[in-house]
Amino acid sequence: MGFKCGIVGLPNVGKSTLFNALTATAAAEASNYPFCTIEPNVGRVGVPDKRLDELARIAKSAKIIPTQLEFVDIAGLVRGASKGEGLGNQFLGHIREVDAIVHVVRCFENPDITHVEGEIDPIRDIDVIETELMLADLESLEKRMPALEKKLKTKDPQALHQYPLMEKALELLRQGKPARYIQCTSEEKEEMQRLGLITTKPILYVCNVAENDAATGNQFTELVKARAEKEESRVAIISAAIEAEVASLDSEEEKTEFLQSLGLTETGLTRVIREGYSLLHLITFFTIGPKEAHAWTVEKGAKAPQAAGEIHSDFEHGFIRAETISYEDYMAFQGEQGAKAEGKLRLEGRDYLVQDGDIFHFRFNV
Repeated sequence: MGFKCGIVGLPNVGKSTLFNALTATAAAEASNYPFCTIEPNVGRVGVPDKRLDELARIAKSAKIIPTQLEFVDIAGLVRGASKGEGLGNQFLGHIREVDAIVHVVRCFENPDITHVEGEIDPIRDIDVIETELMLADLESLEKRMPALEKKLKTKDPQALHQYPLMEKALELLRQGKPARYIQCTSEEKEEMQRLGLITTKPILYVCNVAENDAATGNQFTELVKARAEKEESRVAIISAAIEAEVASLDSEEEKTEFLQSLGLTETGLTRVIREGYSLLHLITFFTIGPKEAHAWTVEKGAKAPQAAGEIHSDFEHGFIRAETISYEDYMAFQGEQGAKAEGKLRLEGRDYLVQDGDIFHFRFNV
């Protein structure tokens, strides 16, 4: 399992530059005018994880396969997008299909790059986008309510579950608050996801800064951090210009040297992924052998059969047990045989909760 993040923001905030750098492609044309990205571009990137490299080294794996993250570059939204301005309805439809929203916010001054709203004001920019997303959700719910009310009269089970949640969402949206603020039980959260509301999706704010501010941030990023803290969202500070430069370099040594010259220890991609994982409560497990070292992703709280199902549905259906070694034990005893000799290989059953860094060999019967 990977996860799909939709990159949104006003025009000219650096979305397409970031997308190009993240995916190391030129699929999205980065230009100094609105709506240069008409169709969403989708790019997959390997999730950098030093643990995978270390495991592969010990196992002498011939191939390394990282888990993947999917980015969708969605064209710039503007005021009135919920009413169709700037092809807004089309773009809002694309946002409904993602798991999380990566909201790129311009936090740099540059007179050569126009700002659709005039001066630089990240909080106003966030409000513009969020207002359009709330209006889109409000319109969607108001259209669906009459049909749902008819189903209520027939005691339709789905309508009985959805109607009170839709009422709560409508109340919040009419107050100018996103639907993510609804207090839900775990069962209600699953039902909320089925409603397909944009403003229930978790948000990662990506502050795009000038090169000189990449390591420390600036007064604009501090405003975004305060906003994110208040709404329990996440923040990553990057410089799209730096990411583009890093993506153009050939060797890891060149990339490391370039980053160090700017006072950075990692790329923006790494920060975005780390914050994204935290936002969506994702963890990584591994399958390791001489043929390949493979990283996989599951949600925190997943059980062993669900992890097996990420590899193949047959593994989940025929799950017997999971031979399990922790990453720490695998490293400490230099591989599977060493861990086994020290009694660190465990046999876990159906109710075992997957831990981040677990190394599995699944036993199954089909």
